[in-house]
Amino acid sequence: MAIITGFPRIGKNRELKKALEGFWAKKIDETALHNVAKELRKAHWEIQKNLEFVSVNDFSYYDNMLDLAYSLGAIPERFKPYKDLELYFGMARGTNDAIACEMTKWFNTNYHYVVPELSIDDEYKIDASWIIAQYNEAKELGYKPKINLIGLFTFFALSKIVKGNPKDVFRKVKSAYFELIEELEKLDSNIVIEFSEPIFACGIDKKLGDLQCIYEIPAIECIYNHLSKKVKTIVTTFFEHSTELTEILLKTDIYGLGLDFVYGKKNIDSIEKIAKTNKILYIGIIDGRNIWRSDLETKLEICNKIAHKIPKERLFISSSCSLLHSPFSKESEVKMDKEILSWQCYAVEKVDEILLLESVFKNGITEANEEKWEESKNINHHRKHSSKIHKKDVQNRLKENININRSEEFVDRIAIQKEELGYESLATTTIGSFPQTPELRALRSKYKKNEISKDDYDNGIKEYIKDCVRFQEEIGLDILVHGEPERNDMVEYFGEQMEGFVFSQNAWVQSYGSRCVKPPIIYGDVSRPKPMTLEWSKYAQSLTNKIMKGMLTGPVTILNWSFVRDDVERKEVCKQIAFAIRDEINDLQNGGIKIIQVDEAAFKEGYPLRAENIKEYETWALECFKLSTSIAKPNTQIHTHMCYSEFNDIIKTIEDMDADVISIECARSGNSLLKIFKDIGYTHEIGPGVYDIHSPRIPSVDEMVEQIKLLLEVLPKEQLWINPDCGLKTRKWEEVKPALKNMVEAVRQFTNK
Repeated sequence: MAIITGFPRIGKNRELKKALEGFWAKKIDETALHNVAKELRKAHWEIQKNLEFVSVNDFSYYDNMLDLAYSLGAIPERFKPYKDLELYFGMARGTNDAIACEMTKWFNTNYHYVVPELSIDDEYKIDASWIIAQYNEAKELGYKPKINLIGLFTFFALSKIVKGNPKDVFRKVKSAYFELIEELEKLDSNIVIEFSEPIFACGIDKKLGDLQCIYEIPAIECIYNHLSKKVKTIVTTFFEHSTELTEILLKTDIYGLGLDFVYGKKNIDSIEKIAKTNKILYIGIIDGRNIWRSDLETKLEICNKIAHKIPKERLFISSSCSLLHSPFSKESEVKMDKEILSWQCYAVEKVDEILLLESVFKNGITEANEEKWEESKNINHHRKHSSKIHKKDVQNRLKENININRSEEFVDRIAIQKEELGYESLATTTIGSFPQTPELRALRSKYKKNEISKDDYDNGIKEYIKDCVRFQEEIGLDILVHGEPERNDMVEYFGEQMEGFVFSQNAWVQSYGSRCVKPPIIYGDVSRPKPMTLEWSKYAQSLTNKIMKGMLTGPVTILNWSFVRDDVERKEVCKQIAFAIRDEINDLQNGGIKIIQVDEAAFKEGYPLRAENIKEYETWALECFKLSTSIAKPNTQIHTHMCYSEFNDIIKTIEDMDADVISIECARSGNSLLKIFKDIGYTHEIGPGVYDIHSPRIPSVDEMVEQIKLLLEVLPKEQLWINPDCGLKTRKWEEVKPALKNMVEAVRQFTNK
């Protein structure tokens, strides 16, 4: 039988998102929220019914790292006055008097997790009730469940220690974790728990090497031996190979091991060692992170190669990672080009692929599976030879020899820019977007459905921009933005105007909490037929005498936030996008736009997990960003933005990007991120976020004054800009207006504005 490592939880039509937002807005009560969740789990288990197990505890109201912190009793002191869902959502979103826990990217994906805060003072009183309830639900419905749980080592490595010696904190967390497992053990005489340990795929040198003082390598063997005495234990790693840690795990008493053979091809090197044990191997061969139909013939060859060493009765087919990173189903995609849609495969269809591959792998081609197998083979053949994919003019442009460095050094550029742009120290701005109101979404929807004319649509967008500009001028922001009312998404908007992209109706994936994104799909060669942002940027600039930023999404972020074709290397696709953004920058600056922001919010998340692969990615990602921005004249100021990233290991690359100004998330982490820039002697200008836009709370003037003081402890005001953490599209105007007013007022206490 086959398994998966988790299933999407938002629902076929984003039912969880709607329920969560209804609950937060007090439109539905807790009972109604739980009922929606229960129905979703039931529907998702029905899809998995032909697998060996259905996955339990992969479902979450917000995030699985947060769930485990809650279950272990790892509750930050500021949230201890709260209980139940108020406590849970408070940790994720903040409360009126408590800042939310930090969020950051889950390895190199576009999913964000809530960073647990661990303290030696915490009591770590476990609460297994949510897991137990889900397990019993599945059993009562007649399904065979396995519990999905983030492994102890991954949980601890990704957490933040706020107080105490790491060794001592680890001991307390380990004890609580063991206690949690003991509670779950009581559920069933032969209970199965799948422990997800993606941290093991990072390699000993990169992650575990830093933490060996906390849990030495022998501890992995000891801990998994202990857990294996309690429950039937499967350990799963994904996103890369984990050959060093696989060798350790094979010495333990675990029942099964799940390895990623899509993104961790070197896992094949562990097969002979696995063969010498009696362990079950779950072959993670169906891609859990992309949307393309699998080449099942090639996948079968890999499985058969493994079967030369390990008996088939010990081999089962699995997803490479959780299907959380895949859209739900192709069922509602009725508008997409049918040929391109046929090349794709979402979570529901991936379950079918796993079952089909398992069937052929174990039983060969039979009357029961032959038709589906041939259909898959034929579709992949047609895709490979389709005329829709390759464009000769795009390929020729990739061969152009272009200088990717700016024409002037930064020290010379910034002098020109400050004189021409006329901004002072601690200049205020925003990251770009303003609230996407229900009225705005309705306007865009009506236009897409041809219910209103283009003139009516344009007039509605113009009114929104006028209001944005008027508001920014009233509160005294220095550098303005047009608010991006015409943009549904910072990547989708650009993809819609470039060739080589296609868009789904309902291919949503979870980014964090209730936040879902619908990534563009890059199926062929990419080019830009005409300007994408020039018209609206020029219109916005015509409304004010202040500087209006042009807003673009960078090539690396467009790549990393899209479902990317898998028939060519990612760096080639990225370079194609970079040429398109380069042309757009040139049009903007020639159209009178003097500051252009090229957001690279997802630059960090594309980093390989293994240290040995980082240099190659850094090289081509950096080249693509600089290819797009090097067209800028010395008096054109280039901004970029990065959010929710740890910058320690990429700070030199950020410096090499040579953006005139970088804005970064900083509000949830004080000035700790900024210190990294000081340590290397970063000379370019920086806009550290002074308030967290992922929370609905409105920070006071005094709070932001304190935040600015922290920033000034690290860098001089001449180098600093003041802005929110990120774009404001997900917030409401009644939150945005007072928050920005407070931000500007806070800056006035440090300047003569």
